[in-house]
Amino acid sequence: METQISTLREVPHEERPRERMMRYGAESLSHAELLAILLRTGTQRQSAVHLAGSILKQCGNLRNLMDMSMEELTSIRGIGPAKALQLRAGIELGRRITRSRLDDTVTVRRPKDAADYVMEELRYLKKEHFVVLFLDTKNHIIARETLSVGTLNASLVHPREVFRAAIKCSSASIICAHNHPSGDPAPSPEDIMLTKRLAEAGQLVGIEVLDHLVIGDGRFISLKEQGHL
Repeated sequence: METQISTLREVPHEERPRERMMRYGAESLSHAELLAILLRTGTQRQSAVHLAGSILKQCGNLRNLMDMSMEELTSIRGIGPAKALQLRAGIELGRRITRSRLDDTVTVRRPKDAADYVMEELRYLKKEHFVVLFLDTKNHIIARETLSVGTLNASLVHPREVFRAAIKCSSASIICAHNHPSGDPAPSPEDIMLTKRLAEAGQLVGIEVLDHLVIGDGRFISLKEQGHL
């Protein structure tokens, strides 16, 4: 009996989440335990689970972790470049899974179709990202591109960059989308002005702007539905 207790005590903390995952499944693990599996090992002073807990405490929540840069991760004690890369790789895989339908043909029939397509990618970002969806004559999405990453409350986009990319893709029409880091999708006067500029430029080059979506946290607003297109 003493031998069994001693053996259990010798099991490294960072291995226990793996055992629990194998026995009970990933859904039974806490955020810290899942992060510990990605980290693989801790440090001389703390286990992988404790290190994962430190990361969560530093970033505040999983949403903030998604947007942490390599520099921000490596600033946490116990996280070097290798561990930071492991975390970034895991986060990127999660993002790609949510966007896996990019490999399938998606037809946009209503604003919600386009909003659903970009929602999970954009809703948690701390800075404004301006994304353009390129469509063919049947309203199938044939490509997407992030054309601008702005500050917390502004995104700088020039129509020529938008339509240069659209022409490169042989796009018949486009749908623009950008996120509001505040989570509130209410359009600003600048959003409305940009929408009108894009629509005017689209008329000149023969590529219609079907909509401009403002993405919040689980919500969106269509500027076309609001009468701005």
